Amino acid sequence: MAGGGGVLERLPPPVLFALGGTSLYLGAAIGVGLFDVVDPAGVAWLRTLGAAVVLLAWRRPGAAAFRGRRLLLAAVFGVVTAGMNVAFYEAIDRIPLGTAVAVEFLGPVAVAAVGSRSRRDVGALALVVAGVLLIADVQLGASPAGLAFVLAAAALWAGYIVLGKRVSDGGSGLDDLGVGLAVATVVLAPLVLTTGAVWGSPRLLVLGIGVGVLSSVVPYALDQVVLRRVGRARFALLLALLPATAVIVGLVVLRQVPSLPEVVGIVLVVAAIALTGRSVPAVTPV
Repeated sequence: MAGGGGVLERLPPPVLFALGGTSLYLGAAIGVGLFDVVDPAGVAWLRTLGAAVVLLAWRRPGAAAFRGRRLLLAAVFGVVTAGMNVAFYEAIDRIPLGTAVAVEFLGPVAVAAVGSRSRRDVGALALVVAGVLLIADVQLGASPAGLAFVLAAAALWAGYIVLGKRVSDGGSGLDDLGVGLAVATVVLAPLVLTTGAVWGSPRLLVLGIGVGVLSSVVPYALDQVVLRRVGRARFALLLALLPATAVIVGLVVLRQVPSLPEVVGIVLVVAAIALTGRSVPAVTPV
């Protein structure tokens, strides 16, 4: 998939990006469907396990990936990524998917603003903060815990971006992601205690593992194709499609209808992402 293939190379980059975003949030929607029988943190652990198994089987990292500083960096990256997913899944158990995705973008927009300090990026940060405040005004009454979890996910996404750039600069992003998620699966192994119902149902186990493929493997691999074809600047603009994609998936699959303040907040976040242009890190959440 990362190689692009004939079909992928013929599709326009925005279509590929939209497919990746749809896969990302369809996986999240399936995860929400599992929350009735598995704790959200347990679903996030299954997602990590599934992505790790598929990536290791597909990429087969060499021995160098399991040694020294490279292993340490991959391990920290994997644990931060898994922690981000746990926080995000706990959030979408309590608040709508599109709303959670919009608030989570506080992380990358803040990274862009701190990294460049240009007026444009500071303005974008002001827009995203205004959007989050509008959303927070709704969610503090509906679910303060959900808002707290998604703010934690936003902070972890910022850390994921910083670490992810260092991993990708090494030239073996997919390999190291697989290794890192494998380490995270072991570190967060206590969460397996919340997944008991899955192990007695092949269907639930397949769905749990499938969430990892849909939400991690497919989007990350498609991102590599898009990045190679359009570069970081245009990719950053395409990130603005993600909150809208999440709203559509939440509406169609989960029947989650955002309120007017939430819609306005999400629009402000989308505007902020578009405004940052070249500065928003070209990395989607895994």
